[in-house]
Amino acid sequence: MPLHLRCSRLLGALMTALLLISGLGSCSTEEDFTSDSFRNFDVLWETLDRNYCYFDLKLPKDSSWADMRLKWRSQLRAQMSSDSLFLVLTGLISELKDGHVNLITPFDQGRYWRWKSDYPAGSNSSLIEDYLGQDYRIAGALSYTWLKHHDHGQDSIGYIRVSSFAQGLSEGNINAALSRLSGCRALIIDIRDNGGGQVTNSDLLASHFIDAERVVGYMSHKRGPRHDDFAPRVELRLRPVDRGVRWLRPVVLLVDRGVYSAANDFTLRMSGLPLVTIMGQPTGGGGGLPMSSELPNGWSVRYSASRTYDAEGRDIEQGITPDLTLSFEREAAIRGYDTMIEGAVSYLKERFEHLRRTRRWSKFPR
Repeated sequence: MPLHLRCSRLLGALMTALLLISGLGSCSTEEDFTSDSFRNFDVLWETLDRNYCYFDLKLPKDSSWADMRLKWRSQLRAQMSSDSLFLVLTGLISELKDGHVNLITPFDQGRYWRWKSDYPAGSNSSLIEDYLGQDYRIAGALSYTWLKHHDHGQDSIGYIRVSSFAQGLSEGNINAALSRLSGCRALIIDIRDNGGGQVTNSDLLASHFIDAERVVGYMSHKRGPRHDDFAPRVELRLRPVDRGVRWLRPVVLLVDRGVYSAANDFTLRMSGLPLVTIMGQPTGGGGGLPMSSELPNGWSVRYSASRTYDAEGRDIEQGITPDLTLSFEREAAIRGYDTMIEGAVSYLKERFEHLRRTRRWSKFPR
C-alpha cells in the first residue's frame, strides 16, 4: 500500500479514537443538547432552585424564587437569538444579587456587579502606588515595603499590598516578605478592592499571624432540594504555620466594599486575632462556596452552594463589619493622602505607644 494511503488511514484511526475518548469524557450527549430557550431557562431555574443556598438572604421578603420564574419566563420566545436569551437568563440570576452567581457563555459572562458598584470606592490605585514607592519588593501576590511616604519612615511600619488572591502565593513568598519587614514595629495589610481568588492562598497567609490553632468560623453545605436543607455546620480551623515566620506584632487589615470571596475569607480568618485590627469599610461578602452546572445548550452556571459563618455564628455572605470604621476621602486623595492608610498609621502609633508605656513591647524594635 502506498505510504500516503497508509498515513491517511492511520490519521483517520487516530481521529476516530480521539472522538471516542472525548465522547466518553463529556457531561452530555448529542441527544441532550438543545438551544430551546424554554428548556434552557427551566434547567437554569431548577438548578438554582435545588442547589442555591441564599434565597432567604437575597430575595425580597414579599417575593419568592417561583415569582422570579414567572417574571422572566414570560420574556422568552420560541425563536430567540443567543444574545437575547443571554439577557433573559442574566436577568434571572441577577435577582439573587450575588457576585458568585454567573452565567458563562462563549461570548460573555452574565454577572451581578452592584454588590460593589452601588458603593463608593474605598481606594485609589495611583495613591497606593505612591505609598508603595518606587523601590517596593514583590513576592508572589505580595507587594511590600517599609512605609516611608509622607515622612512615615520613622514610624517603623511595614506595608503589604495584596490586590488579588488569584495570583501565586507560597510559604517562601510570605516568609521573605515578613522577614524583610522584621525591623518594623507594626504592619498594615491592605486588601482593599481585592475581589478574591484561591481560598488556599488566603488561608496560607493568615496562618502566619497566629501562634495557636483556633476556630475562626463554620461552614454548612446545601444537601437537598428544599431551600432550607443544609448539612450540619462544620468548624473552620486556622492553624499556625509549622515552619517560617510568625508575625505576632500589631497588624491593621485594611478592607472596603471591594473585598470579596477569598479576600472576605481572609478577613474572616484575621478577625478576632489578638493583635489584628480590621479597619475600613464593611466588606462586599461572598461567603458562599461556588459550584457549577451545565445547561442543555452548553452554557454553564456558577452558584453559591454553601454558607459560611463567623466564630459567633453570623453569616458573612453580606460582608464583615470592621472593628474600626475609616472613610476614603476624595478631597484628601486629590492632595495625595490616602485617609485609610493614614488612619491605620495613626492607630498603630497610638497602640505602639500604649504597649511601650506598659512595657509589653520590650522585645520588639524601637
